[in-house]
Amino acid sequence: MNQTYYVNGSTVRQTEAQPVRQPRPDRRKIEEKQRRKHIRNAAKRNRERALHMGSGYVAFLSACVVVVAFAAVSLIQIQSQVTQRMEHIAALESQITDLKADNDARYKEIVTSVDLDYIKDVAINELGMQYATESQIVYYTVENSNFMDQYSDIPQ
Repeated sequence: MNQTYYVNGSTVRQTEAQPVRQPRPDRRKIEEKQRRKHIRNAAKRNRERALHMGSGYVAFLSACVVVVAFAAVSLIQIQSQVTQRMEHIAALESQITDLKADNDARYKEIVTSVDLDYIKDVAINELGMQYATESQIVYYTVENSNFMDQYSDIPQ
Protein backbone atom coordinates (compact mmCIF):
# COMPACT_ATOMS: atom_id res chain seq x y z
CA MET A 1 0.00 0.00 0.00
CA ASN A 2 1.40 3.17 -1.09
CA GLN A 3 0.19 6.08 0.96
CA THR A 4 1.32 9.62 0.61
CA TYR A 5 1.12 12.26 3.28
CA TYR A 6 1.49 15.98 3.19
CA VAL A 7 2.02 18.52 5.90
CA ASN A 8 -0.31 21.43 6.40
CA GLY A 9 0.90 23.45 9.28
CA SER A 10 1.52 21.16 12.18
CA THR A 11 -0.94 18.49 10.97
CA VAL A 12 -0.13 15.65 8.71
CA ARG A 13 -2.93 14.65 6.41
CA GLN A 14 -3.45 11.87 3.95
CA THR A 15 -3.71 12.98 0.39
CA GLU A 16 -6.23 10.33 -0.50
CA ALA A 17 -8.30 8.31 1.87
CA GLN A 18 -8.15 4.67 1.12
CA PRO A 19 -11.62 3.32 0.43
CA VAL A 20 -12.65 0.52 2.65
CA ARG A 21 -13.36 -2.46 0.59
CA GLN A 22 -16.66 -4.00 1.31
CA PRO A 23 -17.23 -7.54 0.34
CA ARG A 24 -19.43 -7.94 -2.63
CA PRO A 25 -22.88 -9.22 -1.62
CA ASP A 26 -23.67 -12.74 -2.62
CA ARG A 27 -26.17 -13.11 -5.45
CA ARG A 28 -28.28 -15.60 -3.46
CA LYS A 29 -28.57 -13.15 -0.57
CA ILE A 30 -29.67 -10.40 -2.93
CA GLU A 31 -32.28 -12.62 -4.53
CA GLU A 32 -33.52 -13.76 -1.10
CA LYS A 33 -33.80 -10.14 0.05
CA GLN A 34 -35.75 -9.20 -3.09
CA ARG A 35 -38.04 -12.21 -2.67
CA ARG A 36 -38.80 -11.28 0.95
CA LYS A 37 -39.48 -7.68 -0.08
CA HIS A 38 -41.83 -8.90 -2.81
CA ILE A 39 -43.66 -11.16 -0.33
CA ARG A 40 -43.97 -8.30 2.18
CA ASN A 41 -45.38 -6.03 -0.53
CA ALA A 42 -47.83 -8.73 -1.68
CA ALA A 43 -48.97 -9.34 1.90
CA LYS A 44 -49.41 -5.59 2.40
CA ARG A 45 -51.51 -5.35 -0.79
CA ASN A 46 -53.63 -8.34 0.32
CA ARG A 47 -54.24 -6.75 3.74
CA GLU A 48 -55.27 -3.51 2.08
CA ARG A 49 -57.63 -5.41 -0.25
CA ALA A 50 -59.08 -7.32 2.69
CA LEU A 51 -59.79 -4.07 4.52
CA HIS A 52 -61.45 -2.57 1.49
CA MET A 53 -64.92 -4.02 0.86
CA GLY A 54 -66.79 -3.13 -2.26
CA SER A 55 -70.49 -2.24 -2.32
CA GLY A 56 -71.34 -5.56 -4.00
CA TYR A 57 -69.59 -7.52 -1.27
CA VAL A 58 -71.33 -5.50 1.44
CA ALA A 59 -74.70 -6.09 -0.26
CA PHE A 60 -73.97 -9.83 -0.48
CA LEU A 61 -73.02 -10.01 3.21
CA SER A 62 -76.12 -8.02 4.16
CA ALA A 63 -78.32 -10.38 2.16
CA CYS A 64 -76.67 -13.37 3.88
CA VAL A 65 -77.32 -11.85 7.31
CA VAL A 66 -80.97 -11.21 6.40
CA VAL A 67 -81.42 -14.78 5.15
CA VAL A 68 -79.81 -16.27 8.26
CA ALA A 69 -81.91 -14.04 10.54
CA PHE A 70 -85.10 -15.00 8.68
CA ALA A 71 -84.22 -18.69 8.95
CA ALA A 72 -83.53 -18.35 12.68
CA VAL A 73 -86.81 -16.52 13.32
CA SER A 74 -88.72 -19.11 11.26
CA LEU A 75 -87.11 -21.95 13.16
CA ILE A 76 -88.00 -20.38 16.50
CA GLN A 77 -91.62 -19.85 15.37
CA ILE A 78 -91.92 -23.46 14.19
CA GLN A 79 -90.51 -24.75 17.47
CA SER A 80 -92.98 -22.55 19.36
CA GLN A 81 -95.88 -23.90 17.29
CA VAL A 82 -94.76 -27.48 17.87
CA THR A 83 -94.56 -26.85 21.62
CA GLN A 84 -98.04 -25.28 21.67
CA ARG A 85 -99.52 -28.16 19.68
CA MET A 86 -97.88 -30.74 21.93
CA GLU A 87 -99.35 -28.98 24.99
CA HIS A 88 -102.77 -28.90 23.29
CA ILE A 89 -102.49 -32.63 22.46
CA ALA A 90 -101.52 -33.39 26.06
CA ALA A 91 -104.55 -31.43 27.29
CA LEU A 92 -106.86 -33.31 24.89
CA GLU A 93 -105.40 -36.66 25.92
CA SER A 94 -105.98 -35.75 29.56
CA GLN A 95 -109.56 -34.80 28.71
CA ILE A 96 -110.07 -38.11 26.87
CA THR A 97 -108.73 -40.03 29.86
CA ASP A 98 -111.11 -38.18 32.18
CA LEU A 99 -114.08 -38.83 29.84
CA LYS A 100 -113.21 -42.54 29.57
CA ALA A 101 -112.99 -42.84 33.34
CA ASP A 102 -116.34 -41.07 33.69
CA ASN A 103 -117.85 -43.30 30.98
CA ASP A 104 -116.60 -46.46 32.70
CA ALA A 105 -117.99 -45.31 36.04
CA ARG A 106 -121.42 -44.60 34.54
CA TYR A 107 -121.43 -47.92 32.67
CA LYS A 108 -120.65 -49.80 35.88
CA GLU A 109 -123.39 -47.84 37.63
CA ILE A 110 -125.90 -48.79 34.93
CA VAL A 111 -124.81 -52.44 34.88
CA THR A 112 -125.05 -52.73 38.66
CA SER A 113 -128.43 -50.97 38.76
CA VAL A 114 -130.06 -53.47 36.36
CA ASP A 115 -131.22 -56.68 38.03
CA LEU A 116 -131.53 -59.27 35.25
CA ASP A 117 -133.28 -61.77 37.50
CA TYR A 118 -135.98 -59.21 38.28
CA ILE A 119 -136.44 -58.43 34.56
CA LYS A 120 -136.70 -62.16 33.75
CA ASP A 121 -139.24 -62.70 36.54
CA VAL A 122 -141.43 -59.78 35.39
CA ALA A 123 -141.25 -60.88 31.73
CA ILE A 124 -142.26 -64.48 32.45
CA ASN A 125 -144.78 -64.04 35.29
CA GLU A 126 -146.41 -60.66 34.58
CA LEU A 127 -146.06 -60.31 30.80
CA GLY A 128 -146.45 -64.02 29.95
CA MET A 129 -143.29 -64.31 27.87
CA GLN A 130 -141.74 -67.71 27.18
CA TYR A 131 -138.40 -69.03 25.96
CA ALA A 132 -138.17 -69.53 22.19
CA THR A 133 -138.72 -73.05 20.91
CA GLU A 134 -136.51 -74.75 18.35
CA SER A 135 -139.07 -74.16 15.58
CA GLN A 136 -139.00 -70.38 16.18
CA ILE A 137 -135.22 -70.03 15.72
CA VAL A 138 -134.03 -69.22 12.17
CA TYR A 139 -130.31 -69.46 11.36
CA TYR A 140 -128.57 -67.42 8.65
CA THR A 141 -125.07 -67.80 7.23
CA VAL A 142 -122.96 -64.74 6.44
CA GLU A 143 -120.12 -65.11 3.96
CA ASN A 144 -117.01 -63.11 4.97
CA SER A 145 -118.97 -60.00 5.75
CA ASN A 146 -119.72 -58.15 8.93
CA PHE A 147 -123.25 -57.25 7.87
CA MET A 148 -126.22 -58.75 6.09
CA ASP A 149 -128.63 -57.06 3.67
CA GLN A 150 -132.35 -57.77 4.23
CA TYR A 151 -134.36 -57.71 1.01
CA SER A 152 -137.65 -59.06 2.42
CA ASP A 153 -139.37 -59.73 5.71
CA ILE A 154 -138.17 -62.54 7.91
CA PRO A 155 -140.64 -65.51 7.70
CA GLN A 156 -142.81 -66.20 10.75
